[in-house]
Amino acid sequence: MALSKLSNLYRQVIMDHAKHPHNNQPLPQADHEIELRNPTCGDVLTVQLKIQDDKIIDAAYTGTGCTISQASASMMTDQIKGKTTAEVEKMVLGFSDMVLGKEVPDMERLLGEAAILQSVAQFPARIKCATLAWKAAYQAIEESENDD
Repeated sequence: MALSKLSNLYRQVIMDHAKHPHNNQPLPQADHEIELRNPTCGDVLTVQLKIQDDKIIDAAYTGTGCTISQASASMMTDQIKGKTTAEVEKMVLGFSDMVLGKEVPDMERLLGEAAILQSVAQFPARIKCATLAWKAAYQAIEESENDD
């Protein structure tokens, strides 16, 4: 596939997640909730997790923000469901490295569809937008581990 067609496909996937986000609703059974803000762009996201036996049983988010933050939150909540907290922590660190332009081994396997956000590395002003939901999930997991 030509690079321009691939880039267009990635843009379409990001726009689809932003316009039709997955898991964008309150999670009544959540036992961990973190709200983070990106003052640069105005993004505000609340990530809610249901964690049981060190496993993400369910994940959702609410809030407002730019296309990148909404698409990233949608992809992130899809990818972390069913994963252990240790797996999610590794995913968050890998995602952060990826959007900073660093090499991430097995990136597609680790991040699934969220790996298409790799192109954010070309736009430093959008990195905070892309990582907002991921950082919130990481903080919620850290909070859950401190509760034990």
